[in-house]
Amino acid sequence: MGIVFEYLLTTQTLVLVLIVIGLKSSIKFVPQNRAYVIERFGKYQSTKEAGLNFILPFIDRISADRSLKEKAVDVPEQSAITKDNISLSVDGVLYFRVLDPYKATYGIDDYVFAVTQLAQTTMRSELGKMELDKTFEERDILNTNIVAAINEAAGPWGIQVLRYEIKDIVPPQSVMEAMEAQMKAERVKRAQILESEGDRQSAINRAEGAKASVVLAAEAEREEQVLRAEGEAKAIVAVASAQAESLRQVGQAAATEEGQKAVQLDLATKAIEAKLAIAKESSVVLLPDNGTDAASMVTQAMTIISTLNKNVAS
Repeated sequence: MGIVFEYLLTTQTLVLVLIVIGLKSSIKFVPQNRAYVIERFGKYQSTKEAGLNFILPFIDRISADRSLKEKAVDVPEQSAITKDNISLSVDGVLYFRVLDPYKATYGIDDYVFAVTQLAQTTMRSELGKMELDKTFEERDILNTNIVAAINEAAGPWGIQVLRYEIKDIVPPQSVMEAMEAQMKAERVKRAQILESEGDRQSAINRAEGAKASVVLAAEAEREEQVLRAEGEAKAIVAVASAQAESLRQVGQAAATEEGQKAVQLDLATKAIEAKLAIAKESSVVLLPDNGTDAASMVTQAMTIISTLNKNVAS
């Protein structure tokens, strides 16, 4: 046993152990999305990124292990006063990541605490520039302004703020009750407006329907009058044509010897009927001396017809 211990304690063995320990201390495997800040004799030496890296054992040391992943930090609830002097309770979530491990290590002591405090102060400042209604309506603009302000201040720390999201904005109870009353009034007003618009549209539709009905009735009446007038005109023309044809045929028949006899017979018959009618109407009838002679009346009528025929012929 003594011989074995003497062999293990030889100089070569000690050197070999020191080499193994040195190699283990000098080889550093940096994980993905992480960075090691290396110091040599207490002074910054380099930044080791992901992969296989070597340092000098017992001389270099890892002073900081920085994660390059995006972080989400809860911003505690705080009070803020709006432009119209309304006190609000606001909280949010801040998303950021380390861009420069050197600045994040030597530029600020605790960058997470610093960024969180900066987010709170910036949020109070931005809310003080807005009225209460705008804080609810323009939340995206508010988040953008907060991110821009934080990035401007956190640049020397090697930190990049990616986004800031407001989780809750809680106004006082009295303000909430007033807002609910306002919303209820707005809903009632919109309902009344919609109802009045419906009534107005209904009245317009009824008036347009009545107007269309009157126009259609007038057009129908006009067309009826036009058709009636056209029918009456055609009837008058037909009657006139028939009378003309009748007179033509009578004239043609009267130009013959048989026609003359027929005319004389018709006139004698009508003369007798006329005298009978006169006798029925009155008890006293005054007639010329030859008024009772039917032949003389027929002769007079034939004389008139002959005269008319001569005039027509001439």
